[in-house]
Amino acid sequence: MQTSTTAPLQASEETSLSANRAATVVAVAGATGTIGQAALKRLAERGYHPVALPRDPQSLPAGCSAVISCMASRTGLAEDAWRVDHQAQSKLLSLARQQGVDQFVLLSAICVQKPHLPFQKAKLAFEAELRASGLRYCIVRPTAFFKSLAGQLKRVLAGKPFLVFGDGQLTRCKPISDEDLADYLIDCLSHADRVNQILPIGGPGPALSPLDQVHLLEGLLGHRVRIKSVPVGLLRSIAGLLSVAGWFSKAARDKAELARIGLYYATESMLVWDESAGAYSESLTPETGQQRLADFYASVIRGETRVDLGAHAVFKD
Repeated sequence: MQTSTTAPLQASEETSLSANRAATVVAVAGATGTIGQAALKRLAERGYHPVALPRDPQSLPAGCSAVISCMASRTGLAEDAWRVDHQAQSKLLSLARQQGVDQFVLLSAICVQKPHLPFQKAKLAFEAELRASGLRYCIVRPTAFFKSLAGQLKRVLAGKPFLVFGDGQLTRCKPISDEDLADYLIDCLSHADRVNQILPIGGPGPALSPLDQVHLLEGLLGHRVRIKSVPVGLLRSIAGLLSVAGWFSKAARDKAELARIGLYYATESMLVWDESAGAYSESLTPETGQQRLADFYASVIRGETRVDLGAHAVFKD
């Protein structure tokens, strides 16, 4: 599924986008995050000339022809979201326009399809600016990341139960690895059919529910995994109580917002929303890459992959 506000480029124009990669300077914003790091590494491996931007760039590198922005607010709280997901992105876009950059590839999020939270609205506000900028753009909206599910693996390996909301089948996603997502972002530089498009993307299917993730772990570990169910109503009650307290305390307001974010992810699937059916659609959610969540889990269990949750963990220890 792709949506656009301007026509995609013709296939005949693709050659000009990928010609002479070694001379193609690509600025990467958000390069300290795991996806940004993966993008830098893969750009170099694929023959581009990547440059990591500082947190608050005043200019872009000389000869820069494309920007890949992986910036995202760390907390999702309103103030942070508007500062990073909108204002910092807007400044980066302004620099790109001033310096004649040809293309801007934006890492957004699939959850902006149903925007109820400030960080989603901040992302959408910048998406609109990018679409109206006149630059060639690609807006990539990925589903859940491997790393966002890694906290559950750490819990289980520590002898703790796997947390599910309700019956564990309220939501589904097509998790994607940092490396597969980085490759997809980079391919946007040379795939003419992706230019001026909004691109939802997931990893290789099928879509997984939290209960499916439990079954994956049981198969890898060779024993049953304990499950602890958290009522969705409890999250709603917590968010409501904190919202009331938020009238008197900024700390409570922030906690209320975090509770609402948690509630959103507990009840909304990270798949393409089918407006005509009024439901999330596994079949309409495109797939990319080769790495599957089960392979990632196995690699972590064997000690071959280090789990770096950062600010993207849905579940922490």
